[in-house]
Amino acid sequence: MSAGSPPDSDPDPYRIDTHAQLDALFEPPRAAQVTKQLDRLDAHCRRWIERSPFIVIGSIGADGRLDLSPKGDPPGFVTVLDDRTLVVPDRPGNRRFDTFRNVIDNPRVALAFFVPGREEIVRVGGSATITRRPDLLDTLAERGRAPRMALVVTVDEAMFHCGKSMIRSGLWSPERWPDIDGLATYAQCLADQAEPDETLEDMEIRFASWAGGNELY
Repeated sequence: MSAGSPPDSDPDPYRIDTHAQLDALFEPPRAAQVTKQLDRLDAHCRRWIERSPFIVIGSIGADGRLDLSPKGDPPGFVTVLDDRTLVVPDRPGNRRFDTFRNVIDNPRVALAFFVPGREEIVRVGGSATITRRPDLLDTLAERGRAPRMALVVTVDEAMFHCGKSMIRSGLWSPERWPDIDGLATYAQCLADQAEPDETLEDMEIRFASWAGGNELY
């Protein structure tokens, strides 16, 4: 039987269950891809984070469920205190506080930092705590308003992720963007999927006002 021929007794012969099965499918990674993972932020990572206006934070709840939460603000909104410490301000949002609730139960987090126009991503992993320290929150103010709380992330791994996925997606290439005609507005989705305490028309007006900066801070 060849390496690509699964045993007939396997109920799902094409499922991969072991590291060995996975490794057998591909050539090993190049040396740089194995050794690029750092245990702290170097100068390249710090400069990238200081230019990033958009991140995604991954966290884990007490029940083991994963959450991904987008965060955005002017470039540099995530503060680099030192090569092992990041601070992510909380801004007004849906008030679910999924990330913060998860961090109370499980401090492990992962962050992906995007810089528009660049295909690469900086990935950071570590442990987070929640702070309300006034002197620190004051340094995170935007439009004159300091956040009520922030995540303080202790970094234990950081790396650059190559740009292949971004290149394939054409994320920064408007000519490759899909047609968005026919996609429901956020207000319409909430009206159909949730139990809102506003009319569809009121939600449409409120969400449209965000473009002018209302309710953002």
